[in-house]
Amino acid sequence: MKSTATILGMFAFGYFLAVIFRSVNALIAPNLVSDIGLDATMLGLLTSALLIAHGASQIPIGVALDRYGPRRVQAAMLCCAALGSSLFAVGTDALTLTIARALIGAGFAGALMSGFKAVTMSVPGPRQALGNAIVMGGGQIGYIIATWPTEVMVGMVGWRPIFAGLAVLTLFASALYLLIVPEWPSPGPPQKKRDLLAGLRNVFADPVVWRIAPLVWVTAGFNIAMLTLWAGPWFRDVAGYDRGAVATGLLINATAAAGGVFICGWIADRAQRRGIGLLSVMQTLLLVFLVVQIPIILGHTVLTPVAWFIFAGTGQAGILSYPWLAAHFGKGTSSRAQTGVNTGIFVLAFAVQYAAGAVIDLFDPTPGGGYEPVAYQVSFACVFVLEVAALVWFMSGRKMLEARYQKRAGSQTGAG
Repeated sequence: MKSTATILGMFAFGYFLAVIFRSVNALIAPNLVSDIGLDATMLGLLTSALLIAHGASQIPIGVALDRYGPRRVQAAMLCCAALGSSLFAVGTDALTLTIARALIGAGFAGALMSGFKAVTMSVPGPRQALGNAIVMGGGQIGYIIATWPTEVMVGMVGWRPIFAGLAVLTLFASALYLLIVPEWPSPGPPQKKRDLLAGLRNVFADPVVWRIAPLVWVTAGFNIAMLTLWAGPWFRDVAGYDRGAVATGLLINATAAAGGVFICGWIADRAQRRGIGLLSVMQTLLLVFLVVQIPIILGHTVLTPVAWFIFAGTGQAGILSYPWLAAHFGKGTSSRAQTGVNTGIFVLAFAVQYAAGAVIDLFDPTPGGGYEPVAYQVSFACVFVLEVAALVWFMSGRKMLEARYQKRAGSQTGAG
């Protein structure tokens, strides 16, 4: 039996690859615009095709994870991602590249949730928030690789050979899952298909999900949409950065995103030992996330480095609700609950990426060929309003959440 650290490291590696694919377009966007002839709307649609495929695959993958386990599901899905990366490497038109991004998105749809399933099966309940942070934070290092290292490689060989190489690496990762990750025994007797679907219906019928999910969806979705596409153009058009400075800004964001997940998990782990629940920690961190968006929306470039650093570091704090949901629903249904929530994140990320491009195209280009700064303000402000509404909705239901958790989990730590 492999050690828990080795297993979590393997799932962190899988998510690492997923993050590279998800975020690389923020850097190579100018290359795609010039080589393929894309406008802002098509760039947003092409890039977000990965996210919508990712989101559409979440619920089926959640059912599969609860039935077959993370080892077999993840190994199989990575073959689909490798096919998409190969197609992206040779595609010459927007349609082909969009299909390729969708295949990549579907293939990596289980990268994070399979890791969370592995945490649920191998890490004690009170430490699962930290285990999730290890998987996600390790994977977030992919944001770093998709900045300056990728910029250097694009300059040396171009973006197509990079995607060809990533296809090979993805197939290698698929083989590693079969070699390293164990098969966990089922927490109960094998479930029939109708029982699996009934469990899924129970998840979405539970008011707990609808009280937590909107806040997680809109905050994490906006964070992903920005870090994987529109942060780069924002640095160029609003902050006035050249391409080298944009790559540096994205590197700083990536470092914050990776470190922020670890720190959020560590804070939650320490807080639980002191009787402070996961949802209280999540709420506090997301309040910080909302506050730092104000200078970004207003375009205060003096505060740009600090604001974006905190934005990147706190934007995924919603994952602290995942071990809470796993405890609420139990191991046998945990993946369906977590992927059900995760679906909305990628739907929101897709919507924001695409809508931002559509709004930008409503304005005339700047003389330098960039996008109008006010377009970013309009797009970001609309999402900010949704975030505030979701936070108010979540806070108004905290007593209900605590009561439900105590009823289902008894004396387990983490109610609120």
